[in-house]
Amino acid sequence: MAVARERVARLLGGAGAGGSFSARLDAPADGFRLEVDGAGPVVLPLRAPRTRKLIDVASPAVFGRGEETLRDSGVRDTWQIPPELLTLGGPAWPRLLEGALDHFRGALGLAPGTRLRAEPHALLVYGKGQFFLPHQDSEKDDAMVATLVLSLPSAHTGGDLIVEHAGQRVAYSASKTDLTLVAFYADCRHEVTPVRSGYRVTLTFNLLAEPAAPAAPDGPVTELTDCLTEHFTTPARQRYSPRPLDPPYRLVCLLDHEYSQKGLSWDRLKGIDAERAALLRTAAGQADCETVLALAEVKETREAYRAGDTPWGRYDDYDDYMVADDAPDDGDYEIGDVVDDEITLGWWTGPDGTGGEKISLRVRDHECCAATPHDALTPHESHYEGYMGNYGNTLDRWYRRAAVVVWPRDRALMARGEAGPGWALRELTSGIARGDAEWARTAAASLAPLWKHTVLEPDLLGTALKAAEGLDAPDTAAALLEPFGSQALTPQAVDGLAAAARRYGRHWLSGVLDGWFAARRHSLGHDFAWADALPDVCAALRDQGAAATASTLVEATARAVDDRLSSWLPTTFAPPSRYARAAPSEIRRRELEHLAGPLAAVLAAVDNAGREAVRTALRGYPDTVLECLLPLLHRAVEVTPQGRARRPAHLNAIAQDCAYRLRTLLDRQPREKDDWSLDWSGCGCGLCAELEAFLRSRSTVTKEWPLAKDGRRHVHSSIDGAELPVRHATRRQGRPYTLVLTKTREVFEQENRARRQAEADLSWLASVWDGAGSGGQ
Repeated sequence: MAVARERVARLLGGAGAGGSFSARLDAPADGFRLEVDGAGPVVLPLRAPRTRKLIDVASPAVFGRGEETLRDSGVRDTWQIPPELLTLGGPAWPRLLEGALDHFRGALGLAPGTRLRAEPHALLVYGKGQFFLPHQDSEKDDAMVATLVLSLPSAHTGGDLIVEHAGQRVAYSASKTDLTLVAFYADCRHEVTPVRSGYRVTLTFNLLAEPAAPAAPDGPVTELTDCLTEHFTTPARQRYSPRPLDPPYRLVCLLDHEYSQKGLSWDRLKGIDAERAALLRTAAGQADCETVLALAEVKETREAYRAGDTPWGRYDDYDDYMVADDAPDDGDYEIGDVVDDEITLGWWTGPDGTGGEKISLRVRDHECCAATPHDALTPHESHYEGYMGNYGNTLDRWYRRAAVVVWPRDRALMARGEAGPGWALRELTSGIARGDAEWARTAAASLAPLWKHTVLEPDLLGTALKAAEGLDAPDTAAALLEPFGSQALTPQAVDGLAAAARRYGRHWLSGVLDGWFAARRHSLGHDFAWADALPDVCAALRDQGAAATASTLVEATARAVDDRLSSWLPTTFAPPSRYARAAPSEIRRRELEHLAGPLAAVLAAVDNAGREAVRTALRGYPDTVLECLLPLLHRAVEVTPQGRARRPAHLNAIAQDCAYRLRTLLDRQPREKDDWSLDWSGCGCGLCAELEAFLRSRSTVTKEWPLAKDGRRHVHSSIDGAELPVRHATRRQGRPYTLVLTKTREVFEQENRARRQAEADLSWLASVWDGAGSGGQ
């Protein structure tokens, strides 16, 4: 038996016809008048001389792509006259337009009380060979639902208007003697085929809808109500997993059409969407549920291969299947089964249908249904991925769909709060303000697991801290704050941070901060931008008498920096001849430079005793720490207009320590000319022990080492990972093959470069920083 959400899709799929996505109406041209400034009255049917006068006052048409307005005759080749140069009239025009709009309201399936209004957009002239490639109209007004094309009678061939939606495609040819009116929903893809002879002339209008009062739906409301109740009370099962989950607290029912954020409302839904949404909304009310409208982005990946090829391609044509290319037409491919799909909600309205907010919510497969499958619609983008070796050819297609989202009223905070954390936090603070702290604690506990793997926006921290402080429950408060990261620590968060610390104590705050920092410590490239505000945050905390909170914050930040330094520095000191290497040098250097900023912020935020503690900890690190400390010192120096160097006095001690390290390096004896030894330790296995013995030898330059494939791979990775100056090649003779290792002159060049760099760094320190020119540690 089908699960409840699948039955919902079937019930909605069986709803009334709901009108078509496009419709046509022919009308006599008698009584219709059109005058164009600069060209005079337009006599129908159009003849070539009169049409050429229209072209004289027209300009090449443009089109929109995203936020851009473009002119490209390879995409749109036609002439355009703006509406301000047009005068429409004639004795039959008002009645003709009124009747046409009423006809299209019904034909497109809009609600009976809806009133359509036509807003002139342009007059278009297509000559021989001119066309408009497949495209989709932008909704130029919040109330725009459709486009109306009025073709003026003229003798021409070609120039058909092709409209497609949901797998259907309709071609409209204009009459040579009558007016031809075609209306279609604004999200339909459409094109104008090349004109073969004569001229095609059309007036285009934006159709705006003035909503009507909703009518009671006529359909399977009772059955839908039962399905919703079952969906929200039955344990869910994920695709490909037999393990039952808790009952879902959300149902996302995808609609067929696209909408803009401003145009998304219950009273402007298109065609079958309106009927399906009305049924769902009524059934939800009877099931004690709330509903909102949402915008969904769908990505579907299907097996695919080029027509005429085998499903797995030609194995001898490697390049053909390694290069991805855009798919201009799904007809170029044989489409197979669904490999994966991903549905994300990016916007939704309020439960009352008004307003709206930006969200980011990944919809799970067990909480989604669709009366119309994705592949029955037209994707707005396609991308073909050729054979990649570990999976077959695939075609990715993206769709934009609206959705009705349903959730039980008693689980609204969970259902809405997962995607709209700002709203949920405001609900919590409102509950606390009205004295319902017990409800707020229960609600906060239900939200925390949903947010656990989400990073909340920093501007919500103030509201979250206020809610956390009012819960009077330390564990729940900490869980509520866990999704925030250290980047949320701004001066604006000072009041809430101090209040929460006063409520729960330093130990609690320290745990919250450690959790924030720990969640980031393995994020490569993280720039610790939050640390720039640390001195200001601590100063503001001290000014309001929260010195203990400031100290806790600095201590947690220092621990985070220390932890990050430890992960990027070796555990043993560098060999005498050069700075140590714990990871590929460029990666390590970049990460250590990132840490210069937060370390400088810690040193600026602590008092003298704290700086001495940090200095002592830094002395325990190997010489590679210079790759963090020297960038820190360089950034701290400001050059005045007079050319003098201005540097913070509290960093003098750090500069002295760096100078001491550099002098120590330079005082060591240079490598002797016949010393080929390299100081390296491996993982402790037998292979690494033998490699280490070769590397530590002063006189051995080459090693021939018979090794099986796995052994060679391990040695290769050990050498490359440590960036050792050793060439490694495989002699493919005999069994096993022989790995040939050869130390290179880079053994000596590395030391020379390191000494030159140390001399330059020491010279700069001595010229800028007090006490760095002499003395010891």
